Amino acid sequence: MATSLKKRIWGWYFFDWASQPVHTLLLTFIFGPFFASVAAAYFLGLGLDEHAADAKAQSVWSMGLTIMGLIIAISGPIMGAMADTSGRRMPWIVAFSVMYVFGSALLWWTDPAGTNMWAMLIAFAIAFIGAECALIFTNAQLPSLGNNDEIGRISGSGFAFGYLGGLIALAIMLALFVEQGNGKTLIGADPAFGFDASHKEGTRFVGPFTAIWYAVFMVPYFLWVREVRTVASPISVSNAMKSLKAQLASIMKRRSLAAYLGSSMFYRDGLNGLYGFGGVYAKLVLNWEIVSIGVFGIISGIAAAIFSWIGGRADRRFGPKPVIVFCILVLILVVVTIVFMSREAIFGVPLPEGSKLPDMIFFGCGVVIGGAGGTLQSASRTLMVRHTDESTATEAFGIYGLSGRATAFLAPALIGLVTTMTQSARIGVSPLIGLFLLGLILLAWVNPKGDAGKWSEHSS
Repeated sequence: MATSLKKRIWGWYFFDWASQPVHTLLLTFIFGPFFASVAAAYFLGLGLDEHAADAKAQSVWSMGLTIMGLIIAISGPIMGAMADTSGRRMPWIVAFSVMYVFGSALLWWTDPAGTNMWAMLIAFAIAFIGAECALIFTNAQLPSLGNNDEIGRISGSGFAFGYLGGLIALAIMLALFVEQGNGKTLIGADPAFGFDASHKEGTRFVGPFTAIWYAVFMVPYFLWVREVRTVASPISVSNAMKSLKAQLASIMKRRSLAAYLGSSMFYRDGLNGLYGFGGVYAKLVLNWEIVSIGVFGIISGIAAAIFSWIGGRADRRFGPKPVIVFCILVLILVVVTIVFMSREAIFGVPLPEGSKLPDMIFFGCGVVIGGAGGTLQSASRTLMVRHTDESTATEAFGIYGLSGRATAFLAPALIGLVTTMTQSARIGVSPLIGLFLLGLILLAWVNPKGDAGKWSEHSS
């Protein structure tokens, strides 16, 4: 392998390292639960009881994620097609990076009393949409980094490296900034930089910290990942739409690809639901402090890094499809456990008051979610490459992004609906079981070796 290609691969890894905190710090373990507590406090102030306020807070978060998912689903494949027809990807990555940094930085102004929670939800949406859309374009670079025998290992190593970055970022936030109930950080110190614990300034710093982290660690990416020079064409919406229409039409003639996109549409939506509501569940159902949720995130991140790396090796040996099936089965078991667990009972068996068993089980679930989730994402990216022609990779991954986001509104919408109907944040996550099962069933029609050659054949 030439030195230049090694550098390019490492530069590509750094996108995962730089962007992982949007999921680790913002979505799942710090800002998401913090926003849930802020929203719950706001609704308590309006006179709702704690149970109703918690359910309302989860419904608001789910509505926000629903709208974000719809925006990404609609825009992703169109922008991917425009990038492919123009021959340029990097300008799009730069633009979405700016969105990510800007939206993240705005989260500093989150009011703990919830007076500006809608504005902060919009700020989070700007950051999240920027990160997810940038991911479409960086994923499209994967086919150019190695052959089919190598991309599984490269994809798995990228996810492992990214999770390691997210883990270190989370550890820094917990050790130096995020306040516990006593106003001290995890190491017993006052929040750094003189932040006021009474106004949650240490926790609120998660937004600027995430923005700074991304800006710094994207430098290796922009230095080492160079676009393959092609004859650049002017951006044409009509040409992009024509190409996208041909791509979508070709999918209907390719049973394996159609089944895979349908399958991944459901199981990735289920996984995103777990990521989006895991920390919120811990806050609203188990009443954990943000620091405890962060420690939970560290354990989950360690598992994700280790198992993504191991999963990359398993992917190389057995292929991505068996790895995906195994991970889905494991995640179904996790959701079933979460649904049938509360402070009072586990699978209907009453627990003594003050029992720590639910906490220990949920920590175990965190290990499994991190390990299986990271491996599932890595293997999914590999299986998509096996269905992709490099010449239309951005467009293909735009459609892959569409399949992952076409129903991205579904998990949060169903969680919001069931939460509202049952007035239970715990039972609210039960629809994820059905999403994972649908994904598992559709995998039966997927060719484990893919059908990459047919992409350009049918879309030409």
